Amino acid sequence: MYWINGVQEETVSASDRSFNYGDGGFTTIKTMDGKPVFWSLHVERMQACLQLLQISQPDWKQVRAWVEQAAIEQGLGGVKLHVSRGSGGRGYSPAGVTESMVTISEFGYPEHYKDWQLNGVELGIAEHKLGINPLLAGHKHNNRLEQVLLKADIEQQGYQDGIVLDLNDHIVETTMANLFWVKGKTLYTPSMEKCGVSGVIRRLVIQDAQMLGMKVLFGEFDMEHLLNANEVFMCNSLLGIAPVVKITHKSYPVGIITRDFQESINSA
Repeated sequence: MYWINGVQEETVSASDRSFNYGDGGFTTIKTMDGKPVFWSLHVERMQACLQLLQISQPDWKQVRAWVEQAAIEQGLGGVKLHVSRGSGGRGYSPAGVTESMVTISEFGYPEHYKDWQLNGVELGIAEHKLGINPLLAGHKHNNRLEQVLLKADIEQQGYQDGIVLDLNDHIVETTMANLFWVKGKTLYTPSMEKCGVSGVIRRLVIQDAQMLGMKVLFGEFDMEHLLNANEVFMCNSLLGIAPVVKITHKSYPVGIITRDFQESINSA
């Protein structure tokens, strides 16, 4: 079921700029008993994306009311919050488009995520590579064609998910989540300065690690660096944190640091 600016609808205008050009941004939110989890962080990431794209900000208090209207009332669920620039303009030019459009859809919580959280995930390595795009790096804009191709690539390989590299063979993320690994007492995660999506849970992991006095290093890392890790985990807003127990033929234990982050973040 879909809500467009708070009204149940089944169709979107053919002149909508997100439909035509991917002109907008979105975020996917876990809900608990009808309430969005980490709402303020989702709003902040959407505000940053829309500001970059020069799209007018909706009334976020009203948007929250729409999200709660759409969300599953009992237990865990999910909501996709999608903002389009709206309709109008000529060709690529957004001139004259003043009113953004908010589309909200709800869905059931993926049941296999609970197994991933407990037992871990096995990852492949995508053959396709992410392009370098510093202008949009870190933001979850509506043009997701690279991710569509990457997900198809990993599914054809027969993996649950897969690691994505950029054109320079540096690790970026998985097809659906941010990636962290531990060596000794240091936490590593790829930089989001050239491509990739910087997720809400990634931000929380970094904040928690720094509060605990753990050293966090951001950078451009190759696969050899990751394969020599002591423990690996992945995260996104719906999944929370899940251990990575295998990357192709390399196995990893479920580490104590991963479990600690799960305890502090997944229970929220």
